[in-house]
Amino acid sequence: MNVGGQAVIEGVMMRNKDKFAVAVRMKDGSINVKKEKSSRFPKMFNIFFVRGIVGLAYTLYDGIRALIWSSNQQLGTDEKLTKKETISMVFMSLLFAIVFFVGLPFFAAHFIHSEGAWFDILDGIFRVLLFLGYLIGISFMSDVKILFRYHGSEHKAIACYEAKKTLTLENVKQYSRFHPRCGTSFLFVVLLISIFMFSLLNGPLWVKLVGRIVLMPVIAGISYELIKLSGRFSTNPLVKIIIAPGLWLQRITTKEPTDKQVEVGIAALKGVLE
Repeated sequence: MNVGGQAVIEGVMMRNKDKFAVAVRMKDGSINVKKEKSSRFPKMFNIFFVRGIVGLAYTLYDGIRALIWSSNQQLGTDEKLTKKETISMVFMSLLFAIVFFVGLPFFAAHFIHSEGAWFDILDGIFRVLLFLGYLIGISFMSDVKILFRYHGSEHKAIACYEAKKTLTLENVKQYSRFHPRCGTSFLFVVLLISIFMFSLLNGPLWVKLVGRIVLMPVIAGISYELIKLSGRFSTNPLVKIIIAPGLWLQRITTKEPTDKQVEVGIAALKGVLE
């Protein structure tokens, strides 16, 4: 069964289609683990292409729940968000992504060259540069550096599990912090596909802008299937070339974890597999 995850505040969240577990390192050195059922969408959406679009929303929903819980553990509070509040946070996250990674490069490109192939090229270049600049910029923040180490421990634990090895500290440490099914790779594939898809849009300025927003779910669905396929055929030479840029980006978004951080990743994964 496929397992995915993400880094959270001083910890790791692991998730499969049945449940998710969040493990965090507490200030006293202990590891606190929370287990819950994963948010599952109706089976009618579990079809090729559509599952990527719908699944992304559910993954974001569980991811925000995990982030809030991990943050509360460090603050010593037990505040719970309602379903409505969590959905609002998912919506705001998506809105920020659209404004920053769609709207900003769009109007910057329009300011320099308002139409034609050059407009599409500039729009794509600005989007990639913004994405890279954002990742590099936050990577210098001390809290984010810790987050990226937990991201590395998540990948190592999943790689060990996929290799069918026992989840021990020594075994997990041997595996790479890079993984083809990483969210960073997914976002980079989204960027590449968006350059092609957006270049097909013709018409007035407002049509091109609205079209970019409308096409985002379509691009997400295509990207999901490509990432899923790359994970299955990661040893294929052609697939290796396709996923290489995403793996390079993980040199920014993952760092080598400490032994204690690896232990947290193992605890989160065991919480899902038990």
